[in-house]
Amino acid sequence: MKMTNKYLMFVSAALLLASCDLDKLPEGQYVGGEQNEGVIEQRPSMTVAAVNGMAAKLNAFATVSTAESPDHNDYGLAAVHQALEQGGQDMPCTTSGYNWFNRCQNYADRLYTSSEDELIWKIFYNHMDAANKVLLLTEGTEDPEMLIYRGQAFAARAYDYLSLAQAYQFTYAGHENALCVPIVTENMTLEEKQNNPRATVQQVYDQIMSDLNQALDLLADYDNGSYKDKIDEAVAYGLRARANLLMQKWAEAASDAEKAIAGGTPQSLEAVSKPTFNSASASSWLWGVVITPDNDVVKTGIINWPSHLCSLTGNGYTTLTGSFRYVSSALYDQIPDTDIRKQWFISPEGTSTLVDNETVGGTPVIEYFGLSPYTNVKFGAYQDVMGNTTNSQDWPLMRVEEMYLIKAEGEAMSGDLPTAKQTLENFVKTYRNPSYVCNASSAEAMQDEIWLQRRMELWGEGFALFDILRLKKPIIRKGTNYEAIVQFNIDPESQIMIYRIPQCEMETNKGIKEEDNNPAAPQPTV
Repeated sequence: MKMTNKYLMFVSAALLLASCDLDKLPEGQYVGGEQNEGVIEQRPSMTVAAVNGMAAKLNAFATVSTAESPDHNDYGLAAVHQALEQGGQDMPCTTSGYNWFNRCQNYADRLYTSSEDELIWKIFYNHMDAANKVLLLTEGTEDPEMLIYRGQAFAARAYDYLSLAQAYQFTYAGHENALCVPIVTENMTLEEKQNNPRATVQQVYDQIMSDLNQALDLLADYDNGSYKDKIDEAVAYGLRARANLLMQKWAEAASDAEKAIAGGTPQSLEAVSKPTFNSASASSWLWGVVITPDNDVVKTGIINWPSHLCSLTGNGYTTLTGSFRYVSSALYDQIPDTDIRKQWFISPEGTSTLVDNETVGGTPVIEYFGLSPYTNVKFGAYQDVMGNTTNSQDWPLMRVEEMYLIKAEGEAMSGDLPTAKQTLENFVKTYRNPSYVCNASSAEAMQDEIWLQRRMELWGEGFALFDILRLKKPIIRKGTNYEAIVQFNIDPESQIMIYRIPQCEMETNKGIKEEDNNPAAPQPTV
């Protein structure tokens, strides 16, 4: 095994960051003599700890608040996804009371002083920092296991850049030269990090593709098996499929998605005919946040994703305060009656085949939890026990169903409409709606049909706002079941659609001037 000294600087490094400084620890400090030999011996265990640290960053509790006085929407990546969902047009919820994401619904979180903005920034940059530590610890290695870790770190960093790029700038196509986010790599010094200007969208995507190409070289034939919180070859292909889709490299997106599909099997029609999407053991999950009862977010009781999103938990903001997450009536009306995904939500008549015959303590589920029309019952309670007071469900980051939809869109937009229609029909007829027929007669119509399928299939999982930005679609809430105060219709390129570089970064990174930030936008009006 080849050795370098660069990883030695992390002998005393803590994996958890507390501010927008990406790494406040001294750089370039080396350990010599007997200390050097001791650290080299510890290198494998240090690397394993760093790899586990990457996964932990996505399930972090109290990132922007404190454990003693936590914000109740500060529970890691699932909270980021909830914030993004509420900036779209498919998830109405209360605008008062116990909706901790209310500011996301009315776009007040776009202020650069908002805690939600800071949370988005820190979750991804903290995760990136952990990936950079793994890359330094594995630099120069020839050990096969270490090379797997290295590949996972490259892919993890690409995921972070891909997420940040979509949150802090408009979509790739047409905005290649716009300012995006700072690029932070493993060999940067502290001084470089603290004077690090925003790169362009093109530069960020160049970094993304470089990282994913290296990841795929290193992860060839690697399967994460039951360890779904670890990135494997299929996940890396899935990430590159997402990137190619955003860059409108349609054929490449379809090809990568097809390779990712080999890593899993969609959940069957029977499997999704009950509340689910709560366990990484599902056949369709390629990657997820694996959450166990001893995790901090679970021990809090209600500071976790099921508390805010699952309508069947026995201990959450949803069921205890009535702060349910609903589907937009406009989307609901577009779901065919023969499609099981319509049953993922309570009908206007107050029914859903997913829960109609279920009870808790002898009381019908709909009555027990007070489920009103349009309430989601998509996400199952812990261990599929309705009313379970433990909120330890896993969170999906990539499901194979998404890859089928990327494959179909890539095929359609690259000129092969017949194959795209076959791909989409085979997926939907087999797994969601046996009566489905795709009637799209052009690539553009096919893209819109696939967007509808994405809205139905991926509802609540963090894709809604990014899809709106990618497809340059307006947000349309007027005439729906959104509360009147947030019935906005918003132009697809309104500045309010993207976030501003947060205050904490502006204060610690001299490379970003005030004039470099995204322009402030006025609050939308109904």
